[in-house]
Amino acid sequence: MDYIRVIKDLREDHDLTQEQVAKVLGTSQTMYARYERGANELPIRHLIKLADYYHVTTDYILGRKK
Repeated sequence: MDYIRVIKDLREDHDLTQEQVAKVLGTSQTMYARYERGANELPIRHLIKLADYYHVTTDYILGRKK
């Protein structure tokens, strides 16, 4: 699950808190923390929002390489 590491790294690289990213996604800090721990899978709608927010591709977040 490469995306777990990637979403945490992106958040930290942008000096954001889990609460700030959770607000972007329209979810709670608790739920976002569960995504970063891998306790819950990241929904596709949140994957897309994060990619748009950080200006990266969904493939980048998912760790997919061609």
